[in-house]
Amino acid sequence: MGGMSARAFYGALGVEAPDQPGPWVNVRCFNPDHGDDRNPSCGVNVEHGGFACHACGAKGSAYDAAVLAGRQPHEAAALCKQHGLGNFDDTPERGGRVVPPQKPHNGATVGCTLEDYAREKQLPAGFLRDLGVSDYPDSRWPGARVLRIPYRDVEGNEPAVQLRIRLHKPTDGPDDRFLWRKGSKPFLYGLWRLCRDDYVVIVEGASDCHTLWSHNIPAVGLPGASGWKESRDAAHLDGIERIYVVVEPDTGGEAVLRWLGDSRIRDRAWLVELGDAKDPSGLHLADPERFAQRFDAALEEAEPWRERAAAIEDHERREAWALCRELAEQPRILDRLYDDLEHRGVVGEHHVAGLVYLAATSRLLERPVSIAVKGPSGAGKSYVAERALEHLPASAVYALTAMSERALAYSEEPLAHRMLVVYEAAGLAGEWASYLMRSLLSEGRVRYETVEKTPDGMKARMIERNGPTGLIVTTTAISLHAENETRHLSVTVTDTPEQTAAVLGALAGDDDRDAVDLAPWHALQRWVETGARRVVIPYARQLAQLVPPIAVRLRRDFRAVLWLIRAHALLHQAQRERDTQGRVIATLDDYEVVRELVGSVVAEGVQATVKPETRETVAAVRTLSAADDTEAGVAQAALVRYLRLDRGTISRRVRAALDNGYLRNLETRRGRPAQLVLGDPLPEDQELLPTRKRLEDPCAVARAQERYHPSPPSANGRHPADGADQADAPSPQSAVFDYEPEENQ
Repeated sequence: MGGMSARAFYGALGVEAPDQPGPWVNVRCFNPDHGDDRNPSCGVNVEHGGFACHACGAKGSAYDAAVLAGRQPHEAAALCKQHGLGNFDDTPERGGRVVPPQKPHNGATVGCTLEDYAREKQLPAGFLRDLGVSDYPDSRWPGARVLRIPYRDVEGNEPAVQLRIRLHKPTDGPDDRFLWRKGSKPFLYGLWRLCRDDYVVIVEGASDCHTLWSHNIPAVGLPGASGWKESRDAAHLDGIERIYVVVEPDTGGEAVLRWLGDSRIRDRAWLVELGDAKDPSGLHLADPERFAQRFDAALEEAEPWRERAAAIEDHERREAWALCRELAEQPRILDRLYDDLEHRGVVGEHHVAGLVYLAATSRLLERPVSIAVKGPSGAGKSYVAERALEHLPASAVYALTAMSERALAYSEEPLAHRMLVVYEAAGLAGEWASYLMRSLLSEGRVRYETVEKTPDGMKARMIERNGPTGLIVTTTAISLHAENETRHLSVTVTDTPEQTAAVLGALAGDDDRDAVDLAPWHALQRWVETGARRVVIPYARQLAQLVPPIAVRLRRDFRAVLWLIRAHALLHQAQRERDTQGRVIATLDDYEVVRELVGSVVAEGVQATVKPETRETVAAVRTLSAADDTEAGVAQAALVRYLRLDRGTISRRVRAALDNGYLRNLETRRGRPAQLVLGDPLPEDQELLPTRKRLEDPCAVARAQERYHPSPPSANGRHPADGADQADAPSPQSAVFDYEPEENQ
């Protein structure tokens, strides 16, 4: 067989193959279901006669081409035999072609024609053809035809095509009846038919849509039970008053309920169950004549999503309470956390573990608190954070080691009321990643407009990722991106020799650790998730008046303190009273625990106090300078020997002291060892968050108002702790009173 024979073969089919070098040349597709496209989108092999259309997906051998062009099987076989394109038995009684054994797919025979599908679903074949459904031969399974279901968008384009390769599920193994054409991007089926009716029915897949459309019922189909994508799909249903969602009695139905609970269509959603029938197609097959009547009755009995969600939530809350009651009734739950962590090999670092856990709990509130865990390499930052976060269910945390520049915009991972955990802040080093993260933390969402290629050219698309979301990041850096630093509370792991000795002891006793049951901890978080999330802090205004307004950064940090108090009250709500609006009332016990965790963190953030390790380092420089009686400066190597700490730890301490001006480096040449001398005097520690006793004293507020005055600005007109970004800060007069009026008025 030669090129001229294959060209003549296609000429006999009425297809002109251009006289061009082969083996493949492009012709106009001869598939009757291809449509009105007149472009030469079908490739023809002029050596062996095979074809493949890049537009409609039809492909096969020369014999398949003849059948597709309308020849009877024996006629197609004779035509191929005539042109030397195969050895066929072309007698009509043998069906024309000698078909080789079919190549099975996953061990099962392949084949699904339009007529087979129409007969199986008891739907008119002509009606399905009008919807664009067709079949075609596929060279992957010689002799078989597969069903082609185009997914058209609102403008009638075909960004996706689903292939049905068999009618029935395999008797065992996965359900692989459906494949997607290469390059398909699935979305809701039926968008080109969607109108702004009073209602629409959401079903799983295309076949249920076909059934409902045949009865003039508006419907759209999910490309799989969990195939809903909020940013892509929800807007198509805007303006539709009632959305019926068919919930199938299997794991697919459970998946539908999960995504529906997070969607903005949920308040318009009504859940439809069809009794013994699995889906609308099954209901239709059971009694086609009475289908419309029975389906209308099912819609009448539909349950509002809110009622089902409330029942599910109540059931989950009772189950969770049974598991966590003993833990929830502990007077100081974080003390129990510290005990459990020690049993698991985490010694010390209570301030880090407690703050990480409490911040992760704040994800349930309107403003989650973000944490940066800092320390030298190998100090156990990530280890402590990981162990603390294991006390929360997996659904509460989305952990990464790094992310690309625009991952926050393009990822489909849900972020609402979750903690994003990035182990090592280098994973957020890019400008775009930092910008998107700031938007997510400050505004509670990301709105990112981009352009993408469509069949109609480049089009703008708005990507929206909804929060609120908190961030927990670990880093060896002294400080993060200038505009991100003020959006976190920074806590540092302990770098002392005593802590290192304690860690070594814990590692030596690894084999003797007691196992800790995390189930009550996970249940506690689920119980809190399903309960009241509103907290009132009756002493918030008095607390605000007792905090000295010495830095603009306090506007953010004070807000974080209030949200941590709320988070602690939520954890202890089994022991807290409620007000007339059902809000949990935070007590001074909640404040006392939070003050223990973040009192020094907040003070250090605005330089109202100095970290003990910084004081120790500066004192060592003072002592070594006096001992040498020289003005040449102290080398870091001398500090390593004097403080008996490793070089990495000393380097971090020195950088922090240099950044704050408490030390100066006389060496100006790059790459040369530092020569350290004393810098600005260390300030006296100043109490920012008042003690519980002061907060209980009714006269303390009046005395505080007399005592505190605004700090004078520095030479550049700005307090050094104010931070770079102050755009979202309130005015100085209202700064310390800005604590979410919805929750606290």
